[in-house]
This record gives sequence, structure tokens and C-alpha cells, in this order.
Amino acid sequence: MAWPLAARGATPQAAARPAAPHPAAAHPTGGPVRITHDPVVRRPAPYGLTTLDATARLHGPAGGYRRIAAGPGWPVAVRQELAAAAARRTDRRTPLACFAQLTDLHIADVQHPLRTEFLRAGSPGSWRAQEALSAHGAVALIEQVNALRAGPHTGLPLGFAISTGDNADNNAAIELEWYMTAMSGGPITPNTGDPAAYEGAQNTGLAQFWQVEQALRDVDKQRGLPRLPGYLAAATAPLTSPGLKVPWYSTPGNHDALPAGCLAPEDSWLQAYAVGARKLYTVSDADAARFRAVVVSGADPRSSVLKDVLRANASRARTVTPDPRRRATDPHDFLLAHLDPAHTGAGPVGHGYTEDNLDGDRQYYSFAVAEGVLGISLDTTFRGGHLQGSLDGDQLRWLERTLTAHSAAYYDTDGHRVANPGAADAKILVFSHHHSPSMTVRPDATAEDRARHDGQEVIALLHRFPNVVAWINGHSHVNKITPHPHPAAPARSFWEVNTASHVDYPQHARLFELADNHDGTVSLFTTLVESSAPYRTDFADRSSVGLASLYRELSYNAPGLGAYLADTSSGVKESAAGEARDRNTELLVRIA
Repeated sequence: MAWPLAARGATPQAAARPAAPHPAAAHPTGGPVRITHDPVVRRPAPYGLTTLDATARLHGPAGGYRRIAAGPGWPVAVRQELAAAAARRTDRRTPLACFAQLTDLHIADVQHPLRTEFLRAGSPGSWRAQEALSAHGAVALIEQVNALRAGPHTGLPLGFAISTGDNADNNAAIELEWYMTAMSGGPITPNTGDPAAYEGAQNTGLAQFWQVEQALRDVDKQRGLPRLPGYLAAATAPLTSPGLKVPWYSTPGNHDALPAGCLAPEDSWLQAYAVGARKLYTVSDADAARFRAVVVSGADPRSSVLKDVLRANASRARTVTPDPRRRATDPHDFLLAHLDPAHTGAGPVGHGYTEDNLDGDRQYYSFAVAEGVLGISLDTTFRGGHLQGSLDGDQLRWLERTLTAHSAAYYDTDGHRVANPGAADAKILVFSHHHSPSMTVRPDATAEDRARHDGQEVIALLHRFPNVVAWINGHSHVNKITPHPHPAAPARSFWEVNTASHVDYPQHARLFELADNHDGTVSLFTTLVESSAPYRTDFADRSSVGLASLYRELSYNAPGLGAYLADTSSGVKESAAGEARDRNTELLVRIA
């Protein structure tokens, strides 16, 4: 595949002159994980605000709705599980690349008939109070990425951004349009159906949802969520995205590929329902439990259970205004949207995809991260009707060919070293939506004769190429960084960096900086980034900025998160924010 950045001459990373490094770049060495607390990291200039400087923290007693205020920044964890940190590496380090990862934006049409809000009756977390504000949250995140003037560890300016999937929430054409506009810049009207009236869960009068403008003591107001007159009109009013000011790339996720992220993608009955005039909010406990079970198990790739539930409860459904823009999209639509000149924004044209990708609707590609650094974006979506991912054989073979073409030496399947002198050797970063645990092998309802390949097979393949530095992904909605050591050869090890979503707590993006230490190791710095929205929410502010602040605060008050969020450094292992080792880090790895 072509390297789009290289086609424009020197890459931004190579052409830029780095600023002086952030003081946090100088870390003492120690054991496998060393946490460094440097008070100087809290100054934002000239780099732009990150979680090194400040973090959103909940204040107030547990058990009710709590407000957000600015808290202290998070420290840096120097992780040496794959390579030791030499004492003077900062003195000889060469910066290579700086870029941002956005993931799991879930920009949602909350009035879409195929949303399954009815699951909330038995599972409070199955519906999000904040989801009507997803476009506002995405715009605020884009604004903050634009404000990142340089990496805090290398001083390199931001070279590009990449969104690693679940850009949309319900595989709808209008959601894809909103995502493309948010990233490339322009006006967004987050409303469908009746242009003059909201027709969703939040004005149904049903107590199982936050009836935001009504006096009803619904389940969310009982938790302390406020009554906000005028909220629905503000949430569906037009807003404008500045678009990313750096080149950006895109990767598909299961919510981009499948209705609801898990339903049969080409079912004509579901497609008609999606653009139709009926929307279901309540079902029996038994129906909800039956549908929930097959979503989790993946035992219903043709979505027969959901269709049964929708038909059996047709009398409970409410009338909504039909809208053809809610139609389901397919990979061809996804590619055409990225190739549309109206969505070029800061470039590159196609955002990683070219006209060649339309042949077979292939949603994977490679690109130049920087001089001597290759990015590989995979399509891990499983169009057999399940939320988990995998690769087909064609893509796995393409991945092997691409890795080989950029490796001066690699290892065959028997562990023998193979010299490859004709290769353009490069340090390699792999991007995908699914992380390795969520890639499983199951029958593909769209092509049952094709073999699929799981996360362990991808790990085994990457282990054969010593210049793979990291596999960067999303999907889990959790910050988690995992070393993948090779049992026999340290230089064949790599990191897997999994970043939390921007729809759920803690609403993070991640900044990456790659540097060569000139001692047989490289350092990959990871720094979490919050949106530009003010920490303090003003309930009277109906502006896009005010709604973006509310978007964050509502996510921090989601049901079941627990009192530990008052101090997210408490080490609670189930926190989506992760532990210190999963947040702001220096990841060392040997290279061949």
C-alpha cells in the first residue's frame, strides 16, 4: 500500500524541529515498573494540557450525583518488562514520531429505531444518560487534540491523529456523516426524524430513563441527575466542529460495521425497521433476558431473537418519524465516505484508504507514520453478526506480506531467522479496533466457508517481526497496557496499548511519542488526554461547550461505577481509567 504522508514529500515528523523536551522525560531507572512523580509536569505551556498536568476528579460524598473539578495530574510509569531503562538514554535519544489516538467516539443517533434501550429495565448500564451529547463530546475532544502543540517528552509537534473504530454507534449513514464532519470540520445537526421535535427515550415519560425536562422522579433523578428544561432542543441543535488540524486516519469498529455493533448486517427486515416509523422502549423481563443472552454469547448471528422480540412487542412500540438517513451502511459506504473530497479536511485524501480499497471493499492499509516508521491499520470487524473481532485469511496474509516488506530480518514459523536484505526496514506500529482478547474465532454467517483468525494468531505473527513496537487499539472501553514478551528472544517482544472510549468514563484519548534511545531500545511514551470541556459543569449552560462538560460529568456518574472514582489512583483493578501502569507511561522495548 502507498504511504500517503510520504507522497506529499517529507513527513511532518521529519521536517519539524523538536522543541525542548518536557521535564518529565528524565526518569530514574528501577524495577520492571517505576512510577515517577515530577511536580514540574503540571505546567501546560508550551505543549498543551494533558493528564500529566490535571485530571477530572469527582468531588462530594459517594451515593449521589457528584460534580467534577480539576484534580492533580497523573505520574509517569516507566515500564521495563520488555527492556531495561538505561540511565543516560535521554541524553542520546532521537525523537521519531508524535501522534494522537482517538477511539470509541460512538457518535450516536439516539432517536434511531434499532437502539435497544429496552435492555435498561434489567441492566441500568445498558443506556447512557449522556449519549445524546456524543457529538458535543467528540467536538470538544477534537478541539483539545488541536491544542496539543508538541509532545511533552520529545517536543515533536503532533504529526497526525488516528481514530481506532466505533466512530459511529449504530452503523447508520447519518452517524457516519456526523463522524466524518466532526473529523474534517463543518456543521453538524445531531437530530433525525422530525426536525422540529425530539423523539427518543428522554421524553417518553418512562421512569426507566432520565426524563430530563420533566418533573417525573425517574430512576436517574433518584440518583441525583438534575432536571434541565430546554436540554433536548439544545442537544439536537446545530453545532460546528473545527475539524482536526493535522492529517488523520481512520479504522473501522464493530459499531461502524454492524447495527448496534452486534446485529446481522444485511438483514432486509432489520434494515426496513431502521428507517421505519416504530421504536420500542419496553419489553418483558423474559424478552430482555433472552436478547441480552444472545448478544453476549454471539449465538444468534442472524439476529432472529431480536426480530422475534420486536415482533412480539409491536403493540408497545411508539410512532416516530421515519428517516432514510438511518439506513445501515456497508464497507463500501464507509470507504466512499472517506474518499469523498468534501471530507478531506486536513488530509490525506481518503484518510488512509485509496480507490484501490474499493476493489473488494478492503478496509485495511499501511501508511507512513514518520521517516522509518510504518503504520498498519487493520479491519478486525466480524460481519457475521457479533461484537467480537477477527481477521480473515486474505487480510492475515496481507499483514504478513506487509510486515515482511518492511523488515530486514524476521523469523519463520519454525523460529529460524530469515535475512531480507531488499526490505525497507522500518519500526512498525499496528492499529486496530479490537484488542487481542476480544478477537475470537466463530462461524462467519456472511461467508461460512472462510477461516477466521483470532487475537492469539495475530500476536504469534507479530512476534515473528522484531521491529514491531506496539499494537494500538480500543474496543474494551478500558485503559490497559500489556507486554507481549517473546519466550525465547527479547527483541521479538512488543507492547499492546488499549485505550478507553470517549463515550463512557473516563473519556480519554491518548498521545503517543516514539523515540530511538540508540542503545538497542526504543521508548514509546503514552499520555492520556481529556477533552477541552471545562471540568466544572454549569447546568444553565446550553452551549456546545457547556453540553460537552455535562457529557463528561454524566459519564462519571454512570450507574455502578462506585465510590472509588473519588480517587482514581486507588488501584481498583476494574476502573476503566486503568492503573498507573496503564495511563501515562514510558514503554521500553528492544529492537533488532
